[in-house]
Amino acid sequence: MRVDLSADVGEGADDLPLFPLLTSVSVACGAHAGDEPTMRACVAEARRLGVAVGAHPGYPDREHFGRAEMTMLSSDLIATIDEQVRALGRVCGEAGVPLRHVKPHGALYNQAAFDGSLAETIAEAVRRVDTDLVLVGLAGSVMLAVASDAGIRVAAEAFADRRYRADGTLASRGSPDALIDDPAAAAAQAVAIARGEPIRTVDGTSLAITAGTICLHSDTPGALDIAHAVRRGLESAGVEVAPLVPR
Repeated sequence: MRVDLSADVGEGADDLPLFPLLTSVSVACGAHAGDEPTMRACVAEARRLGVAVGAHPGYPDREHFGRAEMTMLSSDLIATIDEQVRALGRVCGEAGVPLRHVKPHGALYNQAAFDGSLAETIAEAVRRVDTDLVLVGLAGSVMLAVASDAGIRVAAEAFADRRYRADGTLASRGSPDALIDDPAAAAAQAVAIARGEPIRTVDGTSLAITAGTICLHSDTPGALDIAHAVRRGLESAGVEVAPLVPR
């Protein structure tokens, strides 16, 4: 059993203390959050600790932190994803750190999970930047299927600190049970996912998720305690925690 443990970083939270517990990070690139100084700080810490780095582009919407759905022309969306990923790529290049993956943020991620046209646009944006980049998306989603069909390497992602619906989508952040802020509960969910065992959904059903990377959110309350519990839980369960392997 092997799984990558990652977090979305550079978004304004105190996330550098999480890095020693992770094997990869997805760094905000300046649209929904982040700027060049935060990118440089994240990349420098990742380099120091040997943590893999990926880009975390979102809708250009700081007001809503990229979590509000937007409608954009395909050409405009490709342009903003391209700009964001290349901005982080330049920082990585200057630091001598490879840019490994791209993971869309927030509403862009969630919409593309079931919108094939949007998924095609994201895949095209990634392809234009670098065909060796891995596209990270929700396990079982349309985005991964579309990108894979387009020849883009993909990695299926699951979440330790988010609740799921029965259909495999994430419970809306507006619902009271969307977040898992109890470290033990987050660790239990991460271990179940890594083992291929079912988890309980907000609908009261069981759901099995196949994923190569498990994500933590740096802005979840108690994120550092959750990260410690998840890392300990995975290792205690005999799961190798290592950078993601795309398919």
